[in-house]
Amino acid sequence: MKWAIIGTWRMCLEGVQKAAALLEKGGKASDAVETAIKEVEDFPFYKSVGYGGLPNEHCEVELDAAFMDGDTFSFGAVAGVRDIKNPISLARRLSRERFNIFLVGQGAEEFAHKNLFQRQNMLTERAKTMWEIRMKKVREGNLSPYDGHDTVGIVALDTLGSMSAGTSTSGLFMKKRGRVGDSPLCGAGLYVDSDVGGAAATGLGEDIMKGCLSYEVVRLMEEGYAPEKAASEALNRFLKKMSDKGRKVGAISLICLDKEGRWGIGTNVEFSFVVADEENGAKVLLARPEKGEVIVKEASEEWLRSYEERLKNPPELNL
Repeated sequence: MKWAIIGTWRMCLEGVQKAAALLEKGGKASDAVETAIKEVEDFPFYKSVGYGGLPNEHCEVELDAAFMDGDTFSFGAVAGVRDIKNPISLARRLSRERFNIFLVGQGAEEFAHKNLFQRQNMLTERAKTMWEIRMKKVREGNLSPYDGHDTVGIVALDTLGSMSAGTSTSGLFMKKRGRVGDSPLCGAGLYVDSDVGGAAATGLGEDIMKGCLSYEVVRLMEEGYAPEKAASEALNRFLKKMSDKGRKVGAISLICLDKEGRWGIGTNVEFSFVVADEENGAKVLLARPEKGEVIVKEASEEWLRSYEERLKNPPELNL
C-alpha cells in the first residue's frame, strides 16, 4: 500500500513536507494530518489559521478545528476557541471521547485547560493592525468586512491503508462573535472513510455546509467515481441546485483522496493546493474552473516567488 497526502492552499506546503517525511517512514495518517495542520497553525503569517489568524468583529481570534479517523469514524471538533494553541490537537483529543466530542467556546477552553493544552494569545500585532485597517475601510464604505476565509484541510493515507482528515481555520475575517462555518462540521468541512477515501473543503462556509460537500464527494467515490470526477461532480451538482433555487454561491474548493492514493479537485475559483506521495515530493499545484471542468497545473517558480513576497508584505498591502 502506498502513502499519499493532499492539503488546501500553498500555506500547507511546509506542513505537508513534514507529514510526508513521517508517512515515508511508515507513520500513521492521523499523526500526519495533525503534524501538517500544526505547522500551518503555528506560522503567524498565514492569516486565516491559528496564531496570527484574522480576528472577529471585536478583534478576537476565534478558532475552529476538526479531526476524523477513517478507520473508526472517530470525530472531534472545537469551535469559537480563544487563546488555545493548536486547536487541531484539541479536536483530535476530543475524537477519543465517547461523548462530548464537539465542544464550543468556553466549554472547549475548559476542556483544554483541564487536559493541559498550552495557552497562547493567538492575536498578533500584525493581525491586530490588519483588523484596524479593515475597520477603517469598512467605515469608509469601500470594503466588505468578510473578505478572507481560507481553511487548511488535510487528507492523508498511510502505508497500512488507514486514512484521516483534519481542518483548522479562524473563519471569516471580522465575523460575528460566535459564528461557525463548515470547517468543524462532519460531512461539510471534512469526511473520511478508510474503505473509500476522504475529502475536505475550503471557502464560504455558509454555502459549503448547505451541500454537506465533503460527505458528498466521498459518497460519489464509493459509488465508483474517480476522485477527480467525484470532487467536480459534487460541486457542480450543488452549484446547479443553488442556481435553480435562485441563490448565489461564494467561493468553494474541494480536495479529495481515495484509498488508492489518487487525488481530485473541485473548485469554482482559482485555487492552490499541495500533494505528495511515495513517488513525488510535495508540490504546489494550481486549479482553475473552466466550463464545468477543473484545469490543474504545477505552480511556476514565478508564482511561488510572488506568493512568498505577498505573504510578508506590510499589513496594509494584504487587504
